[in-house]
Amino acid sequence: MQRVAVLGLALTGTAVARAMSARGISVTLGDNRISSEHQALANELGTVLIDMNVNGAVDALLEGVDTLMPAPGVPPSHPAIVAATRRGIAIRTEIDVAYEWEQSRVGGPRPILGVTGTDGKTTTTMITAHLLRENGFRVAEVGNTDLPFVAAVDSDVDVFVVECSSFRLRYTTQFRCNASVWLNFAPDHLDWHADIHDYASAKEQMWKFVADSDVAVFPAGNELITSAAQRSLARTVSFGMSDALYCVQGEQLVSPDGPVCEIKNLWRSMPHDITNSLAATALVVESGLVPAGRLATALSNFISAHHRIEHIGDFDGSAWFDDSKATSPHAALTAIRAFESVVLIAGGRNKDLDLSQMATEPHRMAGVVAIGDDAHLVAAAFDGVCEVKTARDMQSAVQMASSMASPGVAVLLSPGCTSYDWYRNYNERGEHFTQCVREHFGRGVTNGK
Repeated sequence: MQRVAVLGLALTGTAVARAMSARGISVTLGDNRISSEHQALANELGTVLIDMNVNGAVDALLEGVDTLMPAPGVPPSHPAIVAATRRGIAIRTEIDVAYEWEQSRVGGPRPILGVTGTDGKTTTTMITAHLLRENGFRVAEVGNTDLPFVAAVDSDVDVFVVECSSFRLRYTTQFRCNASVWLNFAPDHLDWHADIHDYASAKEQMWKFVADSDVAVFPAGNELITSAAQRSLARTVSFGMSDALYCVQGEQLVSPDGPVCEIKNLWRSMPHDITNSLAATALVVESGLVPAGRLATALSNFISAHHRIEHIGDFDGSAWFDDSKATSPHAALTAIRAFESVVLIAGGRNKDLDLSQMATEPHRMAGVVAIGDDAHLVAAAFDGVCEVKTARDMQSAVQMASSMASPGVAVLLSPGCTSYDWYRNYNERGEHFTQCVREHFGRGVTNGK
């Protein structure tokens, strides 16, 4: 690479621009929403900043460049990506470039573990990193986290755990992991990908460049992912609740080498917590980094991040949970299945997905409160399934959910949609939900483990 165009200047794009400049590679910067921070970055790097809304912006951005590096949120339909493809300009992602740099590291490359999937990526990445840290490794959690891989590749660590979204995998040309897992698959991001086949193809990039010395971890029983793993050159390893190399036997997580941890000792034992723990266990064991017999303590003292079926308190006989991170119907359905009876708060801005998937467990539904721009789609999905109310804001949603919940019935915010109608991100949505619950009941909220 001699000159790179960086398109999109949020966290990842900014990190890419700085990393390129630090290596003596010339950059041109472009964004659809120019800010003072963007101009300051251009001044810092001594380069050109292109406002992508003006006439001729695409030509200006791509002039003289050999590589275009779009930020993860920039879709393939963006005019600059279309033009770059037509002109034969290479399109790459930050994890791909960071991988290339790591391979030429003095002293040799360090182990790279990868995690992808529709749901559970962040939690499984966190569990994997935690298992390694508890066994003495210095670890960087990179990619679809708050730390781009390019920003961490020069750091003093022993292992990288890369959370790989389809956006980051879509344009990889050599990215490869020593061990990687594809957790699950369901329709998502169809507002970004051309169709579900394009989405699946992007996920499969995880295993496109592997060698027979690498490991592909896949969920037993998922035909699409199993087939993708078997098409790869990697050694394949299965995980799942049963009929897998890493599975549940009795009340224990087990590996091919024997028991790993008792389920009762996990931080939480919902079905997806168990499978995420099994996937992380398979990664660290099959990579050869940590033997299975040294993981029990680490698995038992792990605690997940906020807004992931987070218990925020018990009020009037009902447990309330914040699952604001669930931005797809598949993620919401996973949360719903963790409860025998639940009042669901769902909605926001849909990603061109079929929300009726959330309504496929009617026996669990005690009621639904629809919120956000696409509340009408949520209401339509649950029509005839259970009582549905529509709220004008989160405060009203909490009030309605409280009136619908009887003792023993959980209340769950699991939107199945993005937060970009009412909020900046899912964190803000979850925090506001917790605040509204606190205000509604007039007392503090106790965080659950």
